[in-house]
Amino acid sequence: MLRSTSPSLIKALGLAALIAVCSAPALADSPQVFGWVEEGLIFPEKVAVKFKLDTGALTSSMHAENIDRFEKDGDDWVRFTLEMEDIDTDRNIEKRLEREVVRDIKVRGAGGAEERPVVLMKVCLGNKIYEEQFSLNDRDKMNYPVLVGRRTLENLGLVDSSKTFTVEPDCSE
Repeated sequence: MLRSTSPSLIKALGLAALIAVCSAPALADSPQVFGWVEEGLIFPEKVAVKFKLDTGALTSSMHAENIDRFEKDGDDWVRFTLEMEDIDTDRNIEKRLEREVVRDIKVRGAGGAEERPVVLMKVCLGNKIYEEQFSLNDRDKMNYPVLVGRRTLENLGLVDSSKTFTVEPDCSE
């Protein structure tokens, strides 16, 4: 049978077998798949809130109130209040935090342009803690207190826009 098979077919079959063998471990290590809305935890308080995974946004954003800028040791810092309802306990959580400003972004919208501070925050999605950049903004009128943009998504995995709430957050700091 092999004697009558063309050399090009044998090469093609060999290549297909090689690809199958080499890709098997890659499938085992394939990235986590999340829905477009997931429950996540915001650290340090482990507040459970809905995260919107938004491939249309570049930078992630987190709800913050009473944002005050100040200088500390020559660096730009912000003091802000996380005020959110924990969706697991229905408790209102209010925590005053301070973070160094990593950078500022200019956000343009129908109401004009505004500058927002960007800080590092720890969040839990699935079973991993991520320390990522979040712009701070009053998102009270938004459905989701946390929006996860592409810069963070590239560290998380894939987003299946047909699914929601695919994983429970399970992280310990």
